Amino acid sequence: MCELNAILVDGDERKSIMESVTRIIVDGDSIELYGILGDRQIVSGTIKEVDLTKGETIILAK
Repeated sequence: MCELNAILVDGDERKSIMESVTRIIVDGDSIELYGILGDRQIVSGTIKEVDLTKGETIILAK
């Protein structure tokens, strides 16, 4: 299975907001992240990049 770490970028600041993300749902500016253990987090922003080789997705904060 391929899990991702979600990184929120706000200006020059990079912050890990969730580890082991298995599902991402985008609805406009709302991004729902679901973790491997069933945890869920909603962030406002846009996805800039998903890099499976690094195991991360980069989200730009709104």
